Amino acid sequence: MQLNELQNDVDLWIKKYGVRYFHPLTNLGILMEEVGELARVIVREYGEQSNKESDMHKKLSDEIADVLWVLTAISNQCNVDLTKAIEENFEKKTNRDQKRHLENKKLK
Repeated sequence: MQLNELQNDVDLWIKKYGVRYFHPLTNLGILMEEVGELARVIVREYGEQSNKESDMHKKLSDEIADVLWVLTAISNQCNVDLTKAIEENFEKKTNRDQKRHLENKKLK
């Protein structure tokens, strides 16, 4: 799936099942909740925290998808073309960091 297809599919789903977009501030709050759920899974899978019974059914892939879904909804309602945005972001990072990490002794 291409990013423009993802944006279109999220838009169609919201219009068909979600009635309308939530206010951007509401979606920001939802995004923070979803990032927290993602953090919880990673902390328990890769960190020192042990799972509670309620954590056992959580999947990393599903939590990442939830974050991506809400980011896509925010992008749609704020008129951000994700393809253009990520292309510009790659260019920014390349121009800024093309030698920085390669020359970082901590990464050797």
